Amino acid sequence: MQINKEMLIGQLVQMDELIPQMLMGAGMHCLGCPSAQGESLEEACYVHGIDCDDLVSKMNEILADR
Repeated sequence: MQINKEMLIGQLVQMDELIPQMLMGAGMHCLGCPSAQGESLEEACYVHGIDCDDLVSKMNEILADR
């Protein structure tokens, strides 16, 4: 499984049980918000001031070890 910044938050949280933890650890505490479910990871990172490329890289690195 490979994550990219175009994926929707709703898709990501369903992919693996670690993803919500990783997103919340990065500062995204609104995962349950209905509007967040339709945002891309890139959009959510922008809103929260998070470097999306860095987050995607870290998430893919962690998930690759699973």
